[in-house]
Amino acid sequence: MQQVAVIGLGAIGLPMALRLTGAFPVAAYDPAPGRLRAAVEGGATAAASPAQAAAGRDVAVLAVRDQAQVETALFGIDGVAGSGFTGVVVLTSTIGPAAVHSIAERLSAAGIGLVDAPVSGGPGRAGKGDLLILVGAPDEALTAAGPVLERLASTLTVVGAKAGDGQVFKTINQLLAGVHIAAAAEAIALARGLGVDPRTVIAALSQGAGSSFMFADRGPRMLEAYGGGAEVKSRLDIFVKDMSIVTEVARQTHVATPLAATAEQLYLLAESHGLGERDDSSVVTLLSPRRDEVV
Repeated sequence: MQQVAVIGLGAIGLPMALRLTGAFPVAAYDPAPGRLRAAVEGGATAAASPAQAAAGRDVAVLAVRDQAQVETALFGIDGVAGSGFTGVVVLTSTIGPAAVHSIAERLSAAGIGLVDAPVSGGPGRAGKGDLLILVGAPDEALTAAGPVLERLASTLTVVGAKAGDGQVFKTINQLLAGVHIAAAAEAIALARGLGVDPRTVIAALSQGAGSSFMFADRGPRMLEAYGGGAEVKSRLDIFVKDMSIVTEVARQTHVATPLAATAEQLYLLAESHGLGERDDSSVVTLLSPRRDEVV
């Protein structure tokens, strides 16, 4: 049986770790004690660092927020690359193709394989093994990581044979997701401006041609943003990061993405208003500020 490490126990990482404990011995690491405790309560073994989590393991699943956290977990003090780990890193974070190319080269020099495997689907689906995972990896690394990926994914799509290929597809996915959230926020804001019940709008139009997954999923959470605040399932500042990757890749390839660029500015503006750590559905409150009446 494979020995697995999970490094990073955030909104996606924790349910992935709990899902994996049902099939593999899992060592987990996160700097937040509460998250680590939740993983241990779910059957994982606590580790004091990324290096300790990965030591002696076959597969290390990395589920951190951005490129800086990826590099710290892999190459920093007490990082995976300095632990004697010689297995395969499964990188589930969205950090862009160029960053993954560089990281793959550094890991290869240390005798470590890399599976570029950005995920999409959210915490609920992560806990059920219902994620979309877009994989770029050579055959040897993919074979080694296969059982772990299959435990986490309902849709496992191998999009290329090298690290970075998964990031290309995830970048396109995030363009769609980011624009659709922004469009959903505009729709809810317009409904409020017109004085119609947003709940009725969501219920009716979620069945129509203008709907999207993001409208049906984020719409109800946008209404919660006007109350006590929606549960944070996907932080708004994640889309600040992801849309910057989208627009940067688009510039590099000389492709115009005006809708993505506009959505990026909306998320940046929301972040500047203190919404970065809130659920991304809270972007609606920037377009249609809270009124005194109950929505």
